[in-house]
Amino acid sequence: MEAPVLTPDCTLPDDPDVLKGMIRELAAQLHDTNRELDGVRQRLDALLQRLYGPKSERFRPGEPTLFDELLAAEPTTTAAEQLPAPPADEPTPSATPQRRSKHGRQRLPADLERKRREYDVPQAEKICPCCHKPRVRIGEEVSEQLDYQPAQAIVWQHVRFKYACPACLAQAGDALPSAPDTPALIPCDEATATQAVPGVEEPEASRPPLIVTAPKPPQPIDKGLPGPGLLAFVITNKYADHLPLYRQEGILARHGIELSRSTLCDWMAATAKLLGPLYDCMLHEVLRSRVINTDETRVPVQEEGQERTKSGRLWVYSGDGNHPQVVYDYTPTKQGTGPATILAEYSGFVQADAANVFDGIYLPGTITEVGCWAHGRRYFHEARTSDAVRAAEALARIAAFYAVEDEAAAAIARAKLSGAAADAVRLRLRQEKTAPQLAAFAAWLEEQARLVLPKSPLGQAIAYAQRHWQALVRFTEHGFLNIDNNAAERALRAVALGRKNWLFAGSDQGGHTAAVLYTMTQTCKRHQVDPFAYLRDVLTRLPGQAAERLEELLPQRWAQAQRQALAASRERPPPEPANDNSTS
Repeated sequence: MEAPVLTPDCTLPDDPDVLKGMIRELAAQLHDTNRELDGVRQRLDALLQRLYGPKSERFRPGEPTLFDELLAAEPTTTAAEQLPAPPADEPTPSATPQRRSKHGRQRLPADLERKRREYDVPQAEKICPCCHKPRVRIGEEVSEQLDYQPAQAIVWQHVRFKYACPACLAQAGDALPSAPDTPALIPCDEATATQAVPGVEEPEASRPPLIVTAPKPPQPIDKGLPGPGLLAFVITNKYADHLPLYRQEGILARHGIELSRSTLCDWMAATAKLLGPLYDCMLHEVLRSRVINTDETRVPVQEEGQERTKSGRLWVYSGDGNHPQVVYDYTPTKQGTGPATILAEYSGFVQADAANVFDGIYLPGTITEVGCWAHGRRYFHEARTSDAVRAAEALARIAAFYAVEDEAAAAIARAKLSGAAADAVRLRLRQEKTAPQLAAFAAWLEEQARLVLPKSPLGQAIAYAQRHWQALVRFTEHGFLNIDNNAAERALRAVALGRKNWLFAGSDQGGHTAAVLYTMTQTCKRHQVDPFAYLRDVLTRLPGQAAERLEELLPQRWAQAQRQALAASRERPPPEPANDNSTS
């Protein structure tokens, strides 16, 4: 990386704020260059030492050095003697109060289970040595120690009781099974017993069953082995904590549970199918947003009969503040059919990068494009090595846009505003400050476009900004729009981290499964909800949940219901003690 150099013939702007921003950008570039050079020097020194230096790493204290005479001539002083003595009127450092460090031990959460381990004084020390009378307990000292117990796997036995009528069974010629612990059966009432009509054979379907069995609640996987907690555990580990299935296979094996990764994979597919109606509900919520942030990332996918993986795509659609869902969609290729299908009936704003796959969704005119200044800035940042001065000026001007956003956020936080009031404050500051800055930046781009080579990095950065200018300045027209598409970028970070661990999806069906399960875990992350607790409860309730009540299981509404239930339990008065003197 070349250090930025200001040539005598370069043209500098007259705006002091822009000049200050350029100085900051150039100083940052110089700092990065020096740090890179330091690393190169260290590697070069290590290489030269390895090639031409001694191979032995032994340290010989008695070996003479070049500085023996100088060291012998200097007076020997201790470190304490070299330090100047503090003035008499100033307190010593030990006497000054020490400010508590922010990195000290934090208080443990109050909802963690506390178990007491009591330590009593030996019996001999309970007698006072002075007066030989017994000592009395006056208090206790409590110190807390955080410990951990490995996860515990349990087996639920679903016991379904069976009942039958002895009289009906005797008439049918069947005998009751012998069960020592079965309670006594009550005979049928003759008034309610079914009366057979002479000469007419009763249809088999209309006869009541001789034996009735208690129904079993619907399970996440019908007749399957895993319970809701185990499924939630595996999903959270892979799609929230980026733990591949083969590692979970080893973790479960250490607990004595032998489950193959193919079995775990089948469970993930079955769970995603069960969560399908809730996934559709979340997607419907996103499509009700005024603005949707979207982006895509590559996912390697195994293809049957091929040695190499192909490149599938995971797309993310993040809703606005009123519809805060994060929904993922999988497509086998990078073609625009995915966004075109998802956003076919949508009307509003879509914020994305300027990729060609999004061009088709803007053609009907029902969707308004919103640009991303994070992408626009990236091109100027990459051009700083070839044209440091102009790139620094562009970065300084873009930094001024973000400074207005920070000012608006601080004003909104101080006034504790939200909704339309916050949007109004943000829009006012953008119109007053950002709009003139954008106009000046547009003029600067027009001027510099005539001076730089079109194919140079800076020329391409300028061309990108001019080509998408209308979309880039659209955030100044509405207060609810964002200056960049970082919301979608953050949502795809989980996929990028998981991809480094589980490496690839097993098939296109595995890509669809990942899209559904990422939707659940990352929406929980957006609302700061524990995905394991959420999924365990949802997978318990969802098999029997009515379709018209699916919205109750959305993560933000689920979390709100949990908070309300916790608050109600705390406000509920404790039960009154039973009166032992009451008469029956």
